[in-house]
Amino acid sequence: MSTTAKSASEAKLPGNLQGNRRLSQWLRIAPEGTVTVTSGKVEIGQGILTALAQIAAEELDVNLGRILLVPAATPTSPNEGVTSGSLSIQDSGTALRYACAETRAIYLAEAAAELGVNVDSLKVEDGTITAPNGRRTSYWALADDALLDREATGSVAPKPPSAYKIVGQSMPRVDLPDKVFGLPRFIQDLVLPGMLYGQVVRPASRAARLVSVDDAAVDAMPGVVAVVRDGSFLGVLADREEVAVKAAEALAASAKWDERDTLPDMGNLPAWLRASPHESKVIDDRASDAKPARTFSATYSRPFSAHASIGPSCSLAQWKGYKSVTVWTHSQGVYNLRADLALALGLAPEAVEVRHVEGAGCYGHNPADDVALDAALLARAADERPVRVLWAREDELGWAPYGPTMAIDVSAGIDANGNVVQWTLENYSNGHSTRPGRADKPALLAAGHLEKPFEMPLAINPPMPAGGSERNAVPLYDFPGRRVVCHRVLDMPLRASALRSLGALANVFAIESFMDELAQAAGADPVEYRLRHLTDPRGRSVIEAAARRANWRAWKKTEGRGHGIAFAKYKNLGAYCAVVAEVEAEQEIRVRRLVIAVDVGLVVNPDGVANQLEGGAIQAVSQTLKEAVRFDRRRVVSNTWEDYPILRFSEVPEVIVEIVNRPNERSVGSGEGAAGPTAGAIGNAVFDALGVRIRDLPITPERIVTAIG
Repeated sequence: MSTTAKSASEAKLPGNLQGNRRLSQWLRIAPEGTVTVTSGKVEIGQGILTALAQIAAEELDVNLGRILLVPAATPTSPNEGVTSGSLSIQDSGTALRYACAETRAIYLAEAAAELGVNVDSLKVEDGTITAPNGRRTSYWALADDALLDREATGSVAPKPPSAYKIVGQSMPRVDLPDKVFGLPRFIQDLVLPGMLYGQVVRPASRAARLVSVDDAAVDAMPGVVAVVRDGSFLGVLADREEVAVKAAEALAASAKWDERDTLPDMGNLPAWLRASPHESKVIDDRASDAKPARTFSATYSRPFSAHASIGPSCSLAQWKGYKSVTVWTHSQGVYNLRADLALALGLAPEAVEVRHVEGAGCYGHNPADDVALDAALLARAADERPVRVLWAREDELGWAPYGPTMAIDVSAGIDANGNVVQWTLENYSNGHSTRPGRADKPALLAAGHLEKPFEMPLAINPPMPAGGSERNAVPLYDFPGRRVVCHRVLDMPLRASALRSLGALANVFAIESFMDELAQAAGADPVEYRLRHLTDPRGRSVIEAAARRANWRAWKKTEGRGHGIAFAKYKNLGAYCAVVAEVEAEQEIRVRRLVIAVDVGLVVNPDGVANQLEGGAIQAVSQTLKEAVRFDRRRVVSNTWEDYPILRFSEVPEVIVEIVNRPNERSVGSGEGAAGPTAGAIGNAVFDALGVRIRDLPITPERIVTAIG
C-alpha cells in the first residue's frame, strides 16, 4: 500500500462514519428511483427517521419522498451503538451528511464522463442530472451498487447551510401516519406464521431461587405446548396468548421459592448511598484564593425512577435448529443486544440476527433487551416456530432497569456582593448504565436466573465528558473556585441503568435550586443572578429568551402561584436550554405553563426539535412531581399504575418552545436537554409560590406539608 493510500484509509472520518467507513453501509441508489438509507439508529418516538431522511434528501438533491429508511438490523446496518444521549443527529446525521455528499460527487463524476462535460457544470434536481447543453441522465439511470462499494474519504464537503432547502424546514413525520390511523407498526402488532405465545414467571422477590414447581399439571393444560425451566428461569409456551397467561399464573401459584432480604430502607436512600462502598472521582477542581463572606449548603435527592412506558416490552424469536436465532426487538442497540444474547445463549455473535421493530416510546435502558432473551430462551422449546413474549404491566414496572437514586450535597461561599466565589458539589449514585454489549457477561435479566447464572454486571458510568452520575454535575457558571466529586456506589440491590438524561436531571435540579437559594440570600432576581455568573453568550441568550417569552419581569405575584427558572447546557457539550415554569399550589402542585428556549445549533427539523423538547419536559414534570419506585426489603411494590403514578393527560401543562437557530453551528440533540432545567424550574416555582424549599424529588403534597410544618 502506498503512503498516500494508507493515510487516506486511516483518516479520521466525521461522526459515525469513523466506525462504519464503507459508503454502501449507509445508502443504496436503486434504478426504480429510490434511495435506501440504512442508519444504525432506531426510531423510538423521537422522529429521527424524518430528520435523517431530510439530511439525505438535502445532500443528494432528491425529493424527500424518494428516501426509504430501513429499520436497523445486524445483517445490514452500520454499527452505531445505541440510540441514546441525544446523539443521533450529531453522530449519525453527520455521518449520513458526509456519506451522501460523497455519493453525490461520485454520481456526478459518472454523469460528467457519460455526458462529456465538466463535472462542475452539472446541476441536480430530484436526482435528474442536467448538463449545460440540455443533455440529461439521473442517479437512477447510473445506479450501480459497485459505485458505493468503497470507503468514504470524508473529503467532500456537504452543502453550506445557506443552500439548504429541506434541512431547517418542518416536515411531516414519516412514522406518524401509521400510528395516527392505528395501522400495524409496533412490535406488539407483529404476527409471524405459526407463532406461539410465551410467558415468563418471575421470581417471588429480588434474590429468590426456585425450589420446586408443579409443572406436570400445567403441561397437561389444553393449548400448552411446553413448560420451560432452566434453574430459576420458568416459563410456558402456548398456542394462544390467553392460554399462556393462565398457564403462567398456575405455574406461579405452585412455585416454591427460597427468599431473603436484600433491599435497602426505602425511607432513607440518601443515607444508604453515603454508607455504601463507593469509588470517588474528582471531575473538576479549580482553586481560588477568594474568601467568602458567607457560606451556604444544602442536600438534594431523587429516588429510583421507572421508565413506565405505556406499552409493555415485547420481543419475538425464532431458532433454526439450535445453531442460530433471529430476534425481533425494540431495543435501542441491535448490535449491543446481539453481543449479550450470544453470551447468554452460548453462540457466536454471527449466529444471532437482531432486527429492530418499533415499540412503545422509551428513552433509556428499558426491558426491551430483557424480553428479547426471554423470547430466545422459550423459543428453544418451540421446534423452530417463532415465539412472541409480551411482558405484563407488573413485570414492566417491577423488573425493569431503573434510573438510579442520587444524593447531592452542594455548598457555596459568596462574597459581600452576593457573588459565588467558592462552589463544591458531591454526588452519590450507582452507575448509570448496565446496557448490553459493554461487559464480558450479559446484562440481561433472565441470564441471572439460569441454572448456571451470570452475575449481573455492576452499573458503570459512560466515559467523560458525557458521563453518567457526572453528567451536568459541573455547572456552566463562572465560579472562581469550584470542586466537583462524584461517588459511584458499588452496591446495586436494584438494577440501575440509563434513564433519560442519566444524572443530568438530578444534578441540574440541585445546581439550579441552589442557585435560586443563593440568589435569595443575595437579594437578587433569579434571572439576573444567573446572568451575573455566566459569560457564555449562547447560554445567556437562552436564559434571556426564556425570560422574555415568559414575561418574567411582568409577573404579578398572587397567592399560591409561582414561577421559577433553570438553565443548563446538556452534558456541557450539547443543547443550551432554559425553562421557565409557572405553577399553582392547591391540593397538589400543578404546572400550568412551561416556556422553553433552546439552542441546538443548526436545526434540521424545527417541528421535530419542538416535539422532543415538549416530550422531554413533560416527562420531567412527571418525574419531578410524581414518580418514585417503592419497595420493601425484598421486592418492588410499585408495579401498577396505582402504585407508580405518572402525569395524566389532564395534568399536562401548556408548553411554549422558542428555538434559537444557529445555522453555522453544528447540530446537537434536543430530546434530553430540557429534563434538568424543567425539574429545577418547577422546584424554584414551588418555592416562589409557597415559600418552602423542597430538596427531595418527587415534590409531593406530603413533602410540602412536612416542609411547611
